[in-house]
Amino acid sequence: MKKFIVGNFKMNTTTHEFAKYLDKFLPLVKDSKNVVGLSIPYTHLMLASQKLVSTNVVYGSQNISTEEKGAFTGEISNLMVKDLGAYFTLVGHSEIRKKFRETNEQINQKIIRALSVNLKCILCVGETKTERNANKTKQVLKKQLEIALKGLYENELKNIIIAYEPIWAIGTGKMPTVKEIEKTVCDIRQIVLDMFSQKSAEKICVIYGGSVNQNNSANILKIKNLNGLLIGGACLDPVEFANITK
Repeated sequence: MKKFIVGNFKMNTTTHEFAKYLDKFLPLVKDSKNVVGLSIPYTHLMLASQKLVSTNVVYGSQNISTEEKGAFTGEISNLMVKDLGAYFTLVGHSEIRKKFRETNEQINQKIIRALSVNLKCILCVGETKTERNANKTKQVLKKQLEIALKGLYENELKNIIIAYEPIWAIGTGKMPTVKEIEKTVCDIRQIVLDMFSQKSAEKICVIYGGSVNQNNSANILKIKNLNGLLIGGACLDPVEFANITK
């Protein structure tokens, strides 16, 4: 089964630098048997729509607004992102939750907006180190998922990818063990089962992110109930990212 391997560029690269990145990256992944995705700054979406057409690489935005249009200076809407050919959008990344005080309710609104224009959503969920130490990981994920997925129809879950990103592992070089990731993915699927059905729990796409690199990615991808990876810093090196996708 194909894995979904996504690189999150965060606030890195100019458009010129991204063009040079693609020139190097695309030949390296043209034969990849996995689905390769790039989560890129808004400024790169037009270039991606031109350079990624007829390739095996999909792309998306790192966020969208809760609103479709109007007086929301600095925001970008679902319609704008979809108009530029995006395949998906990230929602709920921990950096946005923390720095912009984004709530689970706002994330739910963004998901509904994205799905209304057939954008897939990579929904990021995860716990802090304090919550983990207090054995509250499943409790935290349950609250995040129950609110974020509220009001969705079961058939809409085919357009949801749940990215488990323990906050304490993002950019730190620290991460859970393979067994711990496997257990948490099982917990996520159980939460989906309780909300929807056994079928949905089995079929929903769940990926892992947090200090993933070419040295640990192969072992993580061996987890039987995991469908892929969300990669931060390591994706900025086209050669390393290509090696991970393979």
